Amino acid sequence: MDWDRVSTDLNKKLDPAAVKPAKSFGPKGDYIEGWHAIAEANRIFGFGGWSYTVPECTCVFQGSRDIGKDKKPGFGVTYTAKVQVSIGGVTREDFGAGHGYDVDCGLAHESAIKEAITDALKRALRTFGNPFGLALYDKTRENVGVDLPPFDAKACADRIIAKIMRAKTPDAVTQAYNEEEQARADVQAVSQEEYDRIRIAAKSHKAALSQQVAV
Repeated sequence: MDWDRVSTDLNKKLDPAAVKPAKSFGPKGDYIEGWHAIAEANRIFGFGGWSYTVPECTCVFQGSRDIGKDKKPGFGVTYTAKVQVSIGGVTREDFGAGHGYDVDCGLAHESAIKEAITDALKRALRTFGNPFGLALYDKTRENVGVDLPPFDAKACADRIIAKIMRAKTPDAVTQAYNEEEQARADVQAVSQEEYDRIRIAAKSHKAALSQQVAV
């Protein structure tokens, strides 16, 4: 696993669109869904770059329970599970819990087992960074958001130069140059070379237009 490469994604903020609000029954706080955690693992680590095992899955409760609005007799079941996630020689593990309610005892067990494993898998994956829900454990939500792309000084310089070159008079060149003051400052902060390219283009184009006027 190229950890230098994947660390770029692991350090990104958690997309707010992936965050689900707490429900009356289920997670007590905001959460990400299991399919999203798996999809992110496939995207970041690669389909063959990670795996998980379930060394423990235990039924810790089974009892009678009324089901639904009609209060049909049924079952309530709770499981705990431990999941180990392995990625590039690194192994992380955590526990989760799942609850199942159904008039059919087998279906209640099935639901509880699946929920427990998914919960444990998400908790193990979260240790790898914000995209897996780690950001939700910070009450400030500082790392929940959309990362802005890095500033492209060359692209910005190209845009400014194109605007300058469209000017038809020396005064128009000056105006176009001055209108981009903030953008030029941003370019200079990133690349002096690109900043100089803007200045030279403005100076050359203004001189060429002035010469045409003189002729």
